[in-house]
Amino acid sequence: MATSDVSSTHCKMEPSLWQWAATLVSLAALAGSLYLTIGMGLKACPLCYYQRTFVMAVVAILVAGLFITDLRPSIATLLALPLAVAGLAVAGYHEYLVLTGALECPLGPFGIGKAPEQSLAVLGLLSLLLIADQLKQRSVTAILASIVLGGLLAFSGIMSTGRGCCPDYNLPLDEDMCRKAKQP
Repeated sequence: MATSDVSSTHCKMEPSLWQWAATLVSLAALAGSLYLTIGMGLKACPLCYYQRTFVMAVVAILVAGLFITDLRPSIATLLALPLAVAGLAVAGYHEYLVLTGALECPLGPFGIGKAPEQSLAVLGLLSLLLIADQLKQRSVTAILASIVLGGLLAFSGIMSTGRGCCPDYNLPLDEDMCRKAKQP
């Protein structure tokens, strides 16, 4: 009898619109990232790999969170938040290197901005959606902890690429990955 009482009182919480939106944005980010390599034939630099890996992890957590009935939906967005923040920070650093002329990167899908710019935009949107879901839960401490953790993950990734992120290559930019900009 106790088992039936527990199962009858157990109700599945539905994912929020924030979680659904974040899941769709993360899937779009992953598709765009893979298109750069598979569709456009570009090689990913180490910074691109970190961004891609963080996005893949976010996709895995959010999609799994949609199907795990015993998990509060807000837990999935909380678990995904540090990874999205880490990807955003790496993308920000990547774009900084492009803007300062330290790296040159190819255009992203559809020719709308360079790949790091697109990554920065989509990871920014993804992070905002995940934060919005957590604000709905009133979990400011969890948000701050996730941002700090994401920053630490990004810092670790950036530091592991070494001083000069990408080696020099002789292939044209549209056939190769991001690389050090030519010095005058």
